[in-house]
Amino acid sequence: MNSFVDFAAIATAFGGGGGTVYLVGAGPGDPDLLTVRAARLLREADVIVHDHLVGPDVLAVAGARARRIYVGKERSRHTLQQGDINALLVQLAREHACVVRLKGGDPFVFGRGGEELQALAAAGVPFEVVPGITAACGVAAYAGIPLTHRDYAHACTFVAGHLKDGSCDLDWAALARANQTVVIYMGLAGLAHICAALMAHGLPPDHPAAVVEQGTLLDQRVVAATLATLPAQVDAAGLQSPCLTIVGEVVRLRGQLAWFEPRALASAMACPAAAEGS
Repeated sequence: MNSFVDFAAIATAFGGGGGTVYLVGAGPGDPDLLTVRAARLLREADVIVHDHLVGPDVLAVAGARARRIYVGKERSRHTLQQGDINALLVQLAREHACVVRLKGGDPFVFGRGGEELQALAAAGVPFEVVPGITAACGVAAYAGIPLTHRDYAHACTFVAGHLKDGSCDLDWAALARANQTVVIYMGLAGLAHICAALMAHGLPPDHPAAVVEQGTLLDQRVVAATLATLPAQVDAAGLQSPCLTIVGEVVRLRGQLAWFEPRALASAMACPAAAEGS
């Protein structure tokens, strides 16, 4: 039985002049990690409003007729302010049956999804939420770092590496507690400050930590080190956003559990073609 949404019926119900906004999580990058419902909505969408962290491989899942609108935010460079994005979604919902608001990871984890739904609710626009695999879970899994483990971490905390006002004044005492994993989103620019603050609040300099660049994609890179050495090693490797930082004893397990070696995979994929041409 097909329980998928009938977008034509939705348009009819709204007099042909309105529809529904679907707040969709695109997952951490690899299009194979899209949920079945997310992929269906992308294929059926009239318009897709997407962020900077949504890559071309995910957008390629969308139907050819879908209009694509980029509203991405990069550090110190926003295509649209958040209020303008909210207004755009309301406008589009009054013009189309199926509007997909596509965000990297999960839309309720540092994605401002709640703010956008508040604006839609205030305007009387129907909406639905399609969760996605958040970056913390997807990227850590592809880096071979379990977020929890009975021997190392009994809790896991997700935190944004900068606050709304641009500062990085976090609850360092809570983040420096033992037996937990801390996953830091958007913290690359403040990595040295973050590591120093965690050490100042009680974590030892040799506490394991890692930064993952382009997690789940074929150009993924991982730098695993300690709080004392991580900033310098990340600088030496030249890692660039998007990156995710993972702090905790679980990072030690990467040596055993790293299964995704994208550069080796890319080379293996290229070998048959090279052989045929030889």
